Order: sequence, then C-alpha cells, then structure tokens
Amino acid sequence: MNLADMLTYADIAQLSRIANHYRCDCNGNSKLELIQSILQTVGRRGFIEHHLDGMSMEDLRFLNALLFDGRKQFSLEDLLACAKQSRVKAERDQEQERENPREVISRFRQRAWLFQGATPATRYLFEVPDDLRRRFREVLERRIKSEVTQAEQEPVLYREEPALMSTDLLLFLEYVKNHSVALNAEGVMYRRSQMQIMEMLHVSEPLVGKGWRFGYGRRFKDYPSRFSLLYDYAYHIRLIKEEGDSLRLTSTGLAYLKEEHREAMLQVVAFWLRLYKIPIPNLLSIIYWIERSSADWVSVASLYQKLGSLIAPFFYDTPESIFEERILRMMLHLGMIRIGENEDGERYVQTTGFGKMAIKQLHKD
Repeated sequence: MNLADMLTYADIAQLSRIANHYRCDCNGNSKLELIQSILQTVGRRGFIEHHLDGMSMEDLRFLNALLFDGRKQFSLEDLLACAKQSRVKAERDQEQERENPREVISRFRQRAWLFQGATPATRYLFEVPDDLRRRFREVLERRIKSEVTQAEQEPVLYREEPALMSTDLLLFLEYVKNHSVALNAEGVMYRRSQMQIMEMLHVSEPLVGKGWRFGYGRRFKDYPSRFSLLYDYAYHIRLIKEEGDSLRLTSTGLAYLKEEHREAMLQVVAFWLRLYKIPIPNLLSIIYWIERSSADWVSVASLYQKLGSLIAPFFYDTPESIFEERILRMMLHLGMIRIGENEDGERYVQTTGFGKMAIKQLHKD
C-alpha cells in the first residue's frame, strides 16, 4: 500500500503523533485534515533529501535494510534485529545506553515511514509505504551515482570471469570421479588433493593457511574463498558426499557430470547471497548500489567511500576487507562485474550484462 492508504487505516492518535512531529498546521480532531496535511508535508519536493541529510548513520543503515529486504512485512522481532544490526560494535561501545532498538522503530513510525498492519492477519506486522520506498531508493541512487568517480577512459586491462564457476564445478566433479579423494578427521581434503584441483580449475587460489576463517559457508574455514563456495554449492545440491574418510560423487553428481550439466549462474549467485548475508546483513542492498552505480567504469575507491559505511565489521574482517574480498572479488568470480586497472594503478569496476540481469531478478519489487 501507498502512504495515503496507510494513513487512511491509521487511528487518529497515530495521525496526531505524525502531524505533531512534522508540526502540521491543521485541526487535530479531523482525521481528514490530519491525513491531507501529512500527505502535503511528506509530498513536498526535497522532503526525502532533507531527511536523508539529517539522518544518523544508524538510521540510514536501518532504512537501507528495510528498503532492500526481500520481505515487505516485518514482525517486531524482525525490526528489532535490523535495528540492532544497524549499529556497528564501535558505536554500540561508545553509545551503549543512548538508544534501544525500540526507539529507532518508534521514530520511524512517528515519521510515517513505518506502519502497523490494519487487518487481523497483519495487526502484528509492519510495512514501509510502497511510494516512500520508491522515493527513498530513487534519491539514494541519484546521490550515490553523482558522487562516484567515473573513469575518463577504458582501463588498460581488466579481468572478467563469465560463467567460469559453472565450468569449474564440472572440473571439480570430474576430479572427484577420477581420483580417490581422502578426507582427514575433520572431513577436509588433504592439501595435495586441493593443490591438484587448483591446477585444474580456471581460477586458482592459494590454499588456506593458519588463522581464523569462519562465517561465510560450511567449508570456508578449510578452503579458499571461491573454491569453498563451489564446494559448499556442490554439497548443498547433493552432487558430492563426505562418506567416512572419502569424498565421493552422489548418483545425482554422476548423472550431472555425465550430462555435462551447466549450472545456471543465477542459482549460484542466490546461494552466495544466502551464505554471505548473515555476516553481511546489507549485502543485497550493496550489490544493488554497485550495479546501479557502475553501468560505466567507476573507481573502486569512490564506491567504497559511498558504500563502506553500510558495512559493519565481522570479527577479523574490516568493512574495507569485506567490501574488497567478500563482495567485489566474489562478484567478479560469479561473473557479475569486471575489474580493471589504468596505467597509474587506479582500479575500476563495471557491472556485466549478467550482473545487471541477476540483480534485476533479485530485486523484482
């Protein structure tokens, strides 16, 4: 529903709170006057821009999460979780007692950006008005696109990996079929097998050394980033099985390999989002802004300058390393972007045709 519809269903007490917040000059006892006055205020040119200018980073992260979550309706528990995630640890440490998540939700309701359902089925659910969601997205998009730095000319060299993940999945299955792949006590392939697989794949990665790795998939701690996604995907769709001290193909995996099946890369992208959105809650919105900003070549540094504040640290991963390694590099591996470099070493990024299609599919609303 749009804002006008939601205001119609709101009771006069809520309308009065919204009108008082915006200092509307109207008869507070008339529901019609309250609605008209609120719509006039919120509909003014520059309303969204003005409120974005004065918004705290915590509120901006919360708003961004609401705009890009696949759900249109949220339970109170969902909203509380989003509000908690919107403050990074450093902010929580510095302002521990400043505001609880319920106050963030209350403020958004007072601004008419969030409404409770009006029917018995939606009474305990909350929703952002559709027209406000569109307006916020449009203004944010204009701002981000206007402030990123475009390349003056095509990079002298660039890297792209179109559908190589799908091809390498078949090569990995071929290796498992033709070799006796032993697993250690933790169910991990020995380094010799890993090295042989890396030599076969189109994209080779250094093996994982000592140190903490967790949060980005079932086998992320054991294998390099791209290969761990490939491995986890094969395990998820039951192409491989860890059987005692051996890794084997399942009957599905054997048939898959025999048919030389080419996995739809959109399915792999969806799986990547499923794994990575837990440590990176705003991942879906970040890849949306990357796509909207990089139809032409734009500098990686300027993109991070605009989007880095939306990324919270994740244990040993800083916002910058998350942006570079967990988002941009994985988007490159998934064929969603190409990354280039000019003569002075400045790096640039551009969304591929597949990347545009994939993100359009992921943002059908």
